[in-house]
Order: sequence, then C-alpha cells, then structure tokens
Amino acid sequence: MLVRHWCLALGSLIFAAGTAQAGRLVDVQIVDRESGSTLRVYPHRSEQYVAGAPGHRYAVRLINTTGERVLAVLSVDGVNAISGETAATSQTGYVLDPYQSTEVAGWRKNMNEIAAFEFTTLSDSYAARTGRPANVGVIGVAVFRERARPQYRDRIAAEPYTEGEAKRAPPAPAASGAGAADTMARSEAAPRQKQESLGTGHGERETSSATYTDFRRDSDRPYEVIALRYDSYANLRARGIVPRHSPPPRPNRPQPFQDDFVPDPPRR
Repeated sequence: MLVRHWCLALGSLIFAAGTAQAGRLVDVQIVDRESGSTLRVYPHRSEQYVAGAPGHRYAVRLINTTGERVLAVLSVDGVNAISGETAATSQTGYVLDPYQSTEVAGWRKNMNEIAAFEFTTLSDSYAARTGRPANVGVIGVAVFRERARPQYRDRIAAEPYTEGEAKRAPPAPAASGAGAADTMARSEAAPRQKQESLGTGHGERETSSATYTDFRRDSDRPYEVIALRYDSYANLRARGIVPRHSPPPRPNRPQPFQDDFVPDPPRR
C-alpha cells in the first residue's frame, strides 16, 4: 500500500559527531537543546540508556547512513510523535533522504508547528497525562526500507491528524512483536530511586515545517527497531546503569566560537 508520510523541510544534512545508538540503516542520537550536547549512551544488560536533565528540551537526531530513502517511525514514551496515537510500527513517520540527518524536536501539531520535547516527571509526561503511562521512559525508532516505486495511478493518503491538540488515543496495552517498545523495569529499581522517573512533556509550541511525501514500504515489518531508554542521571546511577566512577554530565560544553556581535571597546 502506498502511503503518504512526512518529510522534514528543515534540519537536513546535519552530520554531527557524538554518541549514537547505531543501527544498520539509521543512527539515533539524543541532543540536549539547552547545552547543545549529544547525550552519552550507557550500555546496560543489552539495553542502551541516556541521562536526561529535568526541565531541559531535547531533540531526537535521526541519521540515515544509507544511499537510499528510509522511513523512520518515531515513538516517544509509546506515543507516535506525529499523530499522538499509541505507537505501532505500521503508523506514519518521517522520511529521510539518502545520507540525510535531521532533528525531531517535538510532538507534531500541524504542518508548521511542534510542541517541544522536554524532560519532565513521569506524572507530567504527555503519555501519562493522556492515560498511557506504561511505556514512559523509552524512545523508539522503527526503520523501513523503500520498495522500488512503479508508477501507480491510485494513491492512498494517510488519515490526517486533527490540528491543534494531537489525537488522544484511549489507554491500550503495549504492542507485542518486533516493534514493541518494552516498559522500563522501574519496579526493581524503585527502592533505590531518589527521584521520580523522567518522562517527556508537551512543551511550548515552536516553528518546525514539514511536508508530505509518498513512501512505499518494502515490508510490513521494520528492517530494524532502535530503542533508547532514558531517566535522570541520579536514577540511572542509583540503579547501577551509570558507573559510579563516571563524572556527572556537564551542563554546558566549551565552545570554540560564540555567536555574539562585536562589543564596544573599553572607555578611555
């Protein structure tokens, strides 16, 4: 079935160094937008974790490592970042051109706006506030290859989401199968946690343009599913995920250049 998906109109070709969750088709990075730094990935028991700072806005950087177009279906806390539906791999996503890199910085509200992703408490997360807290704490990307595109006369367009507030799907259990985003195992860590777990909030609106494009998947199943779990640095350290000898992340990185204008000289 030929379905119309989303193509980001800005942020392309951002080839940036940093720690990524490497995939075979797409690499995924989490960028702290307050400091501009790429969050370090901590491997633990075959899972990958990043430490978020409460109150900080963040973006999911998607890097297409191939010479072909791919479709990336983005799930944040078990919610589709475009439609607001309880996430499933069959849903709409972002199309990346060959070797394109882009940053998805929020929940898609319309063709020109997003509501910023920001680290907040689990209870204040968008998923929890819409009755779906089960998968808070994980960011997932399901990647599809594109089928060779013959010329079809009939095209089936994806159902548009409602402008304004994103769709609020009723509570649903986590999806099963290869595309499922597993719930963070908070139960075993609860006795040692000093803070409430992090989730992703529905932040302020920002300008972010996107357009529709046609994409035909070569399979109903994703070629790969990449998952990055997240929580606060303190909680990850209490759970033994962050090594105790590891220094805490710096809030800001030194920059070689500052985007300032020429100041006046000192008075004589």
